[in-house]
Amino acid sequence: MLLVTTQVEDFDRFMEVFSTKGADKRQQHGSKGVLVFRDPSEEDRVWAVFDWDMEGWQSFVSDPEVPPIIREAGHKGK
Repeated sequence: MLLVTTQVEDFDRFMEVFSTKGADKRQQHGSKGVLVFRDPSEEDRVWAVFDWDMEGWQSFVSDPEVPPIIREAGHKGK
């Protein structure tokens, strides 16, 4: 299990990309699922708990097709 937090420009846009293109790409790298939560104190912060091993995660973050998906989803940081 991995806990990841990020800040997004628009939650609805983030979820649209995260649940389609992002989900397809995560599955290619062995993700078994995810739970997404909005931070109650910061409206632009999202928490995600992934059912994923470190090898799959490293493969995902090293994939050159991932950064454009992250930009499209509206992540504010890396």
